[in-house]
Amino acid sequence: MSDQDRNGPVPLSPVDASRMLTEEPQSLLIDVRSSMEFLMIGHPVGAVHVAWLDEPDWTPNPRFVLQLRELMLGGSRCVDGDCPAVVLICRSGRRSQEAGQVLVDAGLARVFYVADGFEGPLDAHHRRSTVAGWRFEGLPWEQC
Repeated sequence: MSDQDRNGPVPLSPVDASRMLTEEPQSLLIDVRSSMEFLMIGHPVGAVHVAWLDEPDWTPNPRFVLQLRELMLGGSRCVDGDCPAVVLICRSGRRSQEAGQVLVDAGLARVFYVADGFEGPLDAHHRRSTVAGWRFEGLPWEQC
């Protein structure tokens, strides 16, 4: 199925997302977690923060699509209507999939999300980053 034939964002493993970002450096990696998560837990190197849900209300960001479009156009990333891939990442994949659906519904093409997120799912001991995710895979990340 091509990107244009889908009805939602395309899931990628953390390794596949990293590979895509390396092979297509004009693409955007957007961290959609809260401001505190982005700063305190860490984030992929090169990720731009645009919260989908943020404190204190935890409601969807009404400017999310506009902020993404500004990033794409403001950085001259779109040439003759051809825009780069947008790769979304959150803690475990749920929020980035939801935010990605909003982008697809708004008409953006080539929207992907990191299915295991930055920290992956909870393990048997209710801890993250031990089963899957960006950090688990040893991909580059930083913390403020």
